[in-house]
Amino acid sequence: MRQWSMVGILAICVGTAVALEAQEWEKFGADVPAGAVVPLAQALADPAAHEGQSRTFSGRVVDVCQKKGCWVMLEDAGQGARALLGDHDFYVPKDVRGPAQVHGVLVRATLSPAARAHTAEETSTTAPVPEVEYRILADGVQVLADDPGA
Repeated sequence: MRQWSMVGILAICVGTAVALEAQEWEKFGADVPAGAVVPLAQALADPAAHEGQSRTFSGRVVDVCQKKGCWVMLEDAGQGARALLGDHDFYVPKDVRGPAQVHGVLVRATLSPAARAHTAEETSTTAPVPEVEYRILADGVQVLADDPGA
C-alpha cells in the first residue's frame, strides 16, 4: 500500500512540473532574446551597472497604460520601473498582469510636472507618479499566459 502512495505522490509531482513547463509566454513586440535575465530589484540595487545597456529584466507586470497599452509597470521585490514600449511601436492589452520579462535599455528619467500629470491620467492606480523614475526603453515584452496570480 505504501508503494502505491509513493507512486501517487510521484505522479502528482511530475504532473505539476509538466504543467509549469507548459505555461507559454504571451509575447509583445520583438522576441525577448534567450540568455541571462536580470531581476529588476537586482538591477535597481546597482543601476550604474545596468543603465544604458540592452538587457532582459524580470519582474511582474502590475499596471498598464489605460489609454493605449503603451507602457507597463514592472515590479520586483518592491522596486519598480516603467517599461515604455518602444516609441509606441507596439502595445499590450490593458488588463495584462503577471510574471514578465522585458528586454530593453534601463534609463533614469526626471519627469516634468506635465509628464507626471500625463502618466497619472494613464495609470490604473492612485499612487503618485514620482519626479524621478527608472524606465526600460523596451523592444520586447513577454508575460506568462493564464497566470493564476494575475
